[in-house]
Amino acid sequence: MKAPSCVFCHNPNGAPTQANYPNLNGQNSLYLFNAMKAYQNDERQGAMAELMKAQLQNLTEEDLKDIAAFYSTID
Repeated sequence: MKAPSCVFCHNPNGAPTQANYPNLNGQNSLYLFNAMKAYQNDERQGAMAELMKAQLQNLTEEDLKDIAAFYSTID
């Protein structure tokens, strides 16, 4: 609910929709949180960095923690 745009690339269950997108299932929640914060702060590079920053720009730190916790629990 907090990040409806995530599902377009990672599906509602965290599995990627494309082979080059990361699988979020079961990832460590701190890793996911730090990765999202890095995208927000222009500290992460790569082909999808600008897209990720745009998707995350309006989310709060609490939102990011909740999203990270959600994906970390999916097997």
